[in-house]
Amino acid sequence: MAKGIEIREAHFPGRAPIDAYGNGGFRFADMSHRGSILCLPSGIHGWDITEGEPLTVDAFARVIAEAAGIEVILVGTGANLKPLPADLKAALKAVGIASDPMSTGAAVRTYNIMLAESRAVATALIAV
Repeated sequence: MAKGIEIREAHFPGRAPIDAYGNGGFRFADMSHRGSILCLPSGIHGWDITEGEPLTVDAFARVIAEAAGIEVILVGTGANLKPLPADLKAALKAVGIASDPMSTGAAVRTYNIMLAESRAVATALIAV
């Protein structure tokens, strides 16, 4: 029986620096991804969030599930810094994760530095 195209959730199973961002996506590990991403201890995952959408606790469920391996999450909120909602900051803090919102560009640069230092860092990057 012939199979059609199989659509799978975007996932790179490792930690990699972000080589480039812009034009609605990111480049890392000789690959590119259109849309937003989560860079977590389990790898780099596609993230179904666009700039301007509210950041909810549900949107960070995968981050919270991997809390044991994360000390700080850098949240790239798009072209400009936007503060995180109080309930999201509280949910992250409750599982031991410090959160730091910044523009996506600043989050990419800071993530790459902290990753190179082998820190327990994660990042949630909204595509610009």
